[in-house]
Amino acid sequence: MNYLAHAYLSFEQPEILVGNIISDYIKGKKQYDYPLPIQKGIQLHRAIDTFTDGHPATKQAKKYLAPAVGTYSGAFIDIVFDHYLALDVSRFPTTDALSVFSENAYHTLNLYQDIFPEKFQRVFPHMKQNNWLYNYQYEWGIEKSFASITRRATYLTESESCFELWKEHYDPIKQLYQSFFPELKAYALDFLQCPNK
Repeated sequence: MNYLAHAYLSFEQPEILVGNIISDYIKGKKQYDYPLPIQKGIQLHRAIDTFTDGHPATKQAKKYLAPAVGTYSGAFIDIVFDHYLALDVSRFPTTDALSVFSENAYHTLNLYQDIFPEKFQRVFPHMKQNNWLYNYQYEWGIEKSFASITRRATYLTESESCFELWKEHYDPIKQLYQSFFPELKAYALDFLQCPNK
């Protein structure tokens, strides 16, 4: 899952949100430099990623995009699932609800900027300025995110063919998201509530 899902699955707990969002920028034992609730958020992020990667719905969804991007298909599906989440009226009944959620997430993260890892300190201003969380609802927002993956990827030269495959298979991939996300939410809640995880 991508930034919106990780923010949503932090369940409005500020330090969990911080850990969940910065996790990809924390390597190895560096997580233990942070307060315990932020460590829990970092661990939650990793658990979400593991659950997502191993889920049959994700594996099926990746097959739709793999002809264009091969083994990178998981990264593109993470973004696509954020698109469906942004439009999921059971999670965000209105665009105003998504806007308020996004602004609250940015505000919370703002309070912790002094402990961000260096790379995320550079990323966060772009996230806010371009309102990534809110703009996942738009196809143009997904297209920009696809292009961003391609710029960072070693073996990809373009993302247009992947974007076209996604639009071609928009509804079946959406159905896979709809079957998968409630299970992911339940898993994330269980992870947070279990002291031994």
